[in-house]
This record gives sequence, structure tokens and C-alpha cells, in this order.
Amino acid sequence: MSRPASPSLDLGVIGNCSSAALVDREASIVWMCAPRLDGDPVFCRLLDREEAEGGDWSIRLVDQAGSTQRYRRNTAIIETELVDGQGNRLRVTDFCPRFQAHGRMFRGQTVVRLVEPVAGSPRMQMLVRPRHDYGNARPETTRGTNHLRFLLGEQVLRLTTDAPVEYIAHETPFIVDRPYAFLLGPDERLTDSPRSIARSFLRETERYWLEWVRSLSIPPDYQDVVIRSAITLKLCSTEETGAIVAALTTSIPEYGDSGRNWDYRFCWLRDSYFTVKALNSLSATRTMEDYLSYVSNIAMGSEGGYLQPLFGLGLEREVDEHIVPSLPGYRGHGPVRRGNAAYTQIQNDGYGSVILSIIQCFFDERLPVMGGEALFRQLEVLGAQAESRWNQPDAGIWEFRTRNGVHTHSSMMCWAACDRLARIAARLGLTERATYWRKVADHIREGVLSRAWNAELGSFVATFGGGDLDASLLLMPEIGILEASDPRFLSTLAACEKWLRFGNHLYRYRAPDDFGEPETAFTACTFWLIDALIRVGRREEAREIFLDILSHRNPMGLLSEGVHVESGELWGNFPQTYSMVGLINAAARLSRSWDEVL
Repeated sequence: MSRPASPSLDLGVIGNCSSAALVDREASIVWMCAPRLDGDPVFCRLLDREEAEGGDWSIRLVDQAGSTQRYRRNTAIIETELVDGQGNRLRVTDFCPRFQAHGRMFRGQTVVRLVEPVAGSPRMQMLVRPRHDYGNARPETTRGTNHLRFLLGEQVLRLTTDAPVEYIAHETPFIVDRPYAFLLGPDERLTDSPRSIARSFLRETERYWLEWVRSLSIPPDYQDVVIRSAITLKLCSTEETGAIVAALTTSIPEYGDSGRNWDYRFCWLRDSYFTVKALNSLSATRTMEDYLSYVSNIAMGSEGGYLQPLFGLGLEREVDEHIVPSLPGYRGHGPVRRGNAAYTQIQNDGYGSVILSIIQCFFDERLPVMGGEALFRQLEVLGAQAESRWNQPDAGIWEFRTRNGVHTHSSMMCWAACDRLARIAARLGLTERATYWRKVADHIREGVLSRAWNAELGSFVATFGGGDLDASLLLMPEIGILEASDPRFLSTLAACEKWLRFGNHLYRYRAPDDFGEPETAFTACTFWLIDALIRVGRREEAREIFLDILSHRNPMGLLSEGVHVESGELWGNFPQTYSMVGLINAAARLSRSWDEVL
């Protein structure tokens, strides 16, 4: 038997906006949480030792010699071909079902695997070894005629198949002389044969994704980049509640033994704004509509309009952070964390993030239900918080754990909250409220532009009265507080390039933080640099950086949080919505128009 590859981020994602799993290049599922994206990892091999027994769902050939992997065009369906030393081949097709059925979207918490011979007589061993309690416990297993049941703490999963259950239960190698189907999901009986259901699910799921992609408004250049990124962002959303996770993993370190290992399986208001905006730009507005319900519940349940920076997928306000001793971490680089203490922080950019993420619903006539005065009045409560907090210290966009300051980005987003409320009020014909919010916004803008400016450096800086820079300053034109042609922004861009740029990569900041000096570039920041360069007319330089980033994507076209600037290796949680958003935005801004192409 071939040994599994060392953990890496050469992974593909399957999912259906309810469940998601990460599949490595040899067709092993190495990460999957259940019953939610932020739940207990049923498969946790990604964060376990290479030599560990279990925590994966692997398919191996006897004398395996190689593998190839791809997504089916314009879908979230992965095909992996395995070949042995004699040329025998089999294909593994992995997906989570998603399609319209009986007037609703079917998105069962199920993983489907179809295994079929391609050439010769491949001999396969299947290892289904779930764990629970973050890898600490092996499940009790029971067996039926065509299924195995895994008792995983409070949940039970059933694997139903038309393959010999005896071989699966005892991990016995057997010849794959015909197609076999495997469905892992809730402990429920199937209404038809496994192969019939799997084939039907595959056909309908492929049809769904093809139609969804068909509805996107995409640029003519870099279409494959945009489509893959859009599908991946979709997979990071939870349709039931509308929440959007920042990434599907926890504790992939920013680099090595940095200690920068965080749980990203929660909904950050800031990250969700960027995701919603990117999908809206492609006309995929349904995610915004679902997210509107989510943030409306947050706003209504927030005392006085105060917003904490992140929430659980079910609107949980407390997601306490704990170190998990049972898992050693990605490549042994622990700690592994469950939960994120950042929810206790004050981060004042959230008010702008919420309003910016849903403002389109007040202006887009395509939507079946548009925002009205009632929603506007809810948002005014958030605006009042922004008005009072724009010049107050917080942990900032980078979530510093041991120091606070009046962060320029947070202040800009408070301005954005009030500025957009003025626009919404004008749209709704609420003249008095439009005047009020315009006055507040103008006051905040004047304060930000004066207090965040460092005359000695000739640049805006990360905190009022400070002397350090961070990459979020490059968002000033994007947020709208300053034109890109403004000499103050041009000099800030020059300063950011001088202090934060490393070749074609951009650090988020260089000053030491709670864990020392950063070692990896934050990929989202590199995309912010690309945007800034395009806005100031340095388009070809921006394109060069963009093409370099494309070369750092994994073989499935996906990005993690960061790139090590020297090795070029992906590090950080995966797939990172920030990074996938950047791919969409940069591709759109660098592409030709359809008129130019046609």
C-alpha cells in the first residue's frame, strides 16, 4: 500500500452550503466537520500526525503509483484517478448533493463517493475511520447488511454502500470490477439502491452547479479563476442561517511554529462583507439575501446596537477559545484551537461592514424583496454606534490581543456606516435623516483624514497619532473616503510599498505584534495592493502581481490565508474567503470588457 502524502494544502473542497469536506490529491477526505461547518471534525487527519491511525476516509490502490485530480467543469464535484504500478486505474468522484427537489433546495448533510474502474483490474482498500471529540475518541461501530453505523458522541453517521460491507469493515483489499457507491450521512435508510441514488444525486448536483455558474456575470478574461473562486465562496456559506465562515479549517498556522493558529470556522462581520460584495458583483445576490436575515437577527439581538466582531453559525455570541490537546496540529505545528477569543474584543469596523454588505438591497430592483424604511431604522441603531465609536480605541482589523489603539481602518468603516446611511435615506426619500447622516459622515471624515495623517512620514498611518503602517490603508479608495488620485493616498501607497512590500507580496504590517514579527504575506493584502495600483494607473504592474498570485494557487485553483514570501508555500486557514474574494475582484478589474472581446 502507498502511504498517504504528508499533510499539505493541495486540497479540493466539496460542499453544498450545509456540509463541506477537504479532499487531498490521493482521494482521501482529511477534514470534515459535522453536523455544521464549525462542528466536531469527523475527519481530522489534516491536523493529526502522519503516522496516526484514523481520522480520514481514504481510498488506496495496492501498489499505488500516482494520481491525478480535477474539478468537473464549473462544479463542486471532484474527480480523482488513481493508478497502480501495472497501469490499473480507478476513478473516485466526490461531492455533496445540492439541487432543487420538491420545491426546495436539497442540501443533505451527506458525502457521496462513486468508485469505478477505468482500466484493468484495480485492487482497492477503503479505510473509513472517523473520529469525534477532536480526534480523541474512536466511534463505536455497528454493522448492517449494506451499511456501517458510527456512533460519534451525540451524533450517528451511517455509511451505506453496494460494495461488500465485510471488506469495508475490515479494510480488506478487493478488486473493483464494477462501480460502487458510498453515501455517508445521517442515520437514515435509503429509499433506493446506493448506486441509483448516487447517480441521481450526481446528475442533479452537476446540473445545479452548471446552472448556477451560468447565471453569473463574469468578465471575459480569467473566467476559470472567477468561477472557481465564486463556487468556493458559495461553499463557505451556510444557507440555513445565512452565516458565512472565514475559512473551513481551524489552526492551520500562519507559518510553522509561529503560534498564530486560529479557528476561522465562524462568521466575521468584516470577512462576510467582502464575500457578499464579491458575489454581488457577479450577480450572485442570493448569498446577500440569506446574510441579510443573519445580520438582521444579530442587530435585533444586540443591546443598544453594539456588535461583537464574530458570531457562531447559529448566531451564538460566545465561542470560547480552548486548546485541543488531542491533535498535534498541521505538520505538528500546534496548538490546535477550538473557538476564537476575538469575539470578546472591541472591533469598531463591524458597523460599517454590516451596512456595506447589505446596502445593495436598497438599490437593486432585481431583488424580490428590497430594503425599506423598517430595515433602515434598524441600521440607524448601528449607525449611532459608529457615530460614537469612530474615535475610540479597539483591537482593529488585525485583532491584536494585547494592545488597543484608535485604528484608522476602524474609523474609516465607521465613516462608511454613516455615509451609506445618508445614501440609503436619500434613496428612501427620508430627507431629514439623509441630512443628519451626511453631516455626521462629513464630521467623521474630516477627523479621520486629519488625525490619521503623519506629516513626518508623509503618509496615513495605522493608528491615530502612530508611526506604523498597515495594508488596510490601501482600502481608502475602495471604501470611498478618499480618491485614489489624492496626493495623500499616492504618498501612502508609496510608503506601504516601501515598508510592507516584498517582491510581489504584501505584509499586512511589519511591526512586531503579540507573536513577534510576521513571516508570511497576507494574500488579501496583496490583492488590495493590486486594486490600488489599478486605481492609480499602474495597470500592467498590477497584472504582473496578479499573475504571480495565480501561480501560487494550489492545483485545484484555491488559496489559503497567506504565502510564505521566500518559499512561496501556502500557509494559514483554507480556503480563505478573503483570498478567493481577491481573485474575483482583481480578475474583474484587469479583464477586458466583453465588447472588446466580441
